[in-house]
Amino acid sequence: MANDLDDFVCELQEQIYEETRKAYGEDGFERWLNMRYMGRMPNPDGYARLTGNCGDTMEIFLKFEDGRVKEASFLTDGCGSSAVCGSFAAEMALEKTPDELLDVTGEAILERLGGLPKEEEHCAYLAGETLQEALNDYMTKQVKKG
Repeated sequence: MANDLDDFVCELQEQIYEETRKAYGEDGFERWLNMRYMGRMPNPDGYARLTGNCGDTMEIFLKFEDGRVKEASFLTDGCGSSAVCGSFAAEMALEKTPDELLDVTGEAILERLGGLPKEEEHCAYLAGETLQEALNDYMTKQVKKG
């Protein structure tokens, strides 16, 4: 009986992996398995929190040094696609200047991933928009500093 259950669980896990790999592509699947850049950052230089139409919330944290992003992280309460997109948004922000960050959009995230199922593309746009808002927060603070 236990072996039947173990076999069922293994088969189900493989099916989930196969479907996820197909939906996210190899890079997205690997990121889904081994999430990076996830977590709250204390005292970020730039921060944003947005909620998408789907109800997922994304947070992006940025730390700058010498005019470039030295650390980036994200949090989401959303689905696997939101987490994968947030992770890639944070990664794509690293070492970028504020001007270069303008190019990290939902489209750029989708391109880096190699695409997502149509019904989940909004996750990339949420990650891109949140990153842009975190950049806006940083730039606003810079203006206030003088």
